[in-house]
Amino acid sequence: MIEIKNLKKTFDGGTEALRGVNLKVNKGEFISILGPSGSGKTTLLRSINGLEKIESGNIFFEEEKITETYLPEVQKKTGMIFQEFNLVNNLSAINNVLTGLLNSSSKFLSMFYLFTKEQKLEALKALETVGLLNKSYNRADELSGGQRQRVGIARAIIKKPTLLLADEPVASLDPKAADLIMSLLKKINQQFNITVICNLHQVELASQYSDRIVGLLDGEILFNEHAKNVDKFTIKEIYR
Repeated sequence: MIEIKNLKKTFDGGTEALRGVNLKVNKGEFISILGPSGSGKTTLLRSINGLEKIESGNIFFEEEKITETYLPEVQKKTGMIFQEFNLVNNLSAINNVLTGLLNSSSKFLSMFYLFTKEQKLEALKALETVGLLNKSYNRADELSGGQRQRVGIARAIIKKPTLLLADEPVASLDPKAADLIMSLLKKINQQFNITVICNLHQVELASQYSDRIVGLLDGEILFNEHAKNVDKFTIKEIYR
């Protein structure tokens, strides 16, 4: 599904965000990446979908090397969930979900949210999947944090991706809402066979919902283990 080979990224000023990362993710896996702030987790995810330019190394998506030419196809098949939701506050939940189709719709029509009946039905189905069908026409700023993140998930899955990238999706949520979001991501992973790579700080959630846990520190992978094999001593390696 995804294979990353010797990926490196240095930002202006000399900060080495990634130092030769190698990682393979199989189709249908749920992978959590743990690591302190500044460990390179966000840069790694953003490199996969082209939000960060690759400095050196290669990323393969469905066995094909990601190049400038192939990147648009990768982005069509990839959904992204953000820590701060990235919703438009004065738009309804359904219109926020429909923005997930902007790359596949007529740019002129999408500027005015003139989506087809079929696209609107798909948005409603996505909202139903995340349990928010009854909030479809509420403005985003009328929703709770957990509900806003569920709208963000619906926006990510409306285009039926094969890969879902979640960057700290529960960082700003209370424990109950965080557990709900993680259980929803796991449901989507299993029900639709969507591969999930999720950046987290919460060790307990990573252990509960992941097939595999990757530990990242200072741009390097320190461990890559099945979730059941990751104990508190392993975790201490990246939070020392």
